[in-house]
Order: sequence, then C-alpha cells, then structure tokens
Amino acid sequence: MADESKSGNNSNNLLRAIDVAQRLNISRSLAYQLMQSGEIPTVRIRNKIVRVFEPDLDQYILNSRTASQV
Repeated sequence: MADESKSGNNSNNLLRAIDVAQRLNISRSLAYQLMQSGEIPTVRIRNKIVRVFEPDLDQYILNSRTASQV
C-alpha cells in the first residue's frame, strides 16, 4: 500500500503529525498539541490513528498569517 502522505497528486492527502511538523517547521510534539486542541482539524481512524487533511493544514497556514504578511 502506498503512503498517501507522500503522493503529490492528491489534494486530499492525509498527513501524519510528523508531516504536519515538517510543513510548519515545528516539533512533532507541538504538531500533536495543535491537532489535539482542534486548532488544526483532524480525522480519526479507528479512534486511535489521527491524520490531517492537507487542505485543512493549508487553511490553517492561511488563517495564521498576520496582516503584515498579506
């Protein structure tokens, strides 16, 4: 089975916490905190596995921009 977090042709990729951390240039633990708090929406699989839809992460990044960055 292919790792869907690495394929670049699907805008609905499911990202792991480490993928989120790398995209945001933060620690994995901070990525987990953002995901757990609901700041970054997540998808739960079998109530154990947590993933983030790539478009949701993109939206989080856009929403996090300050007025000086626009």
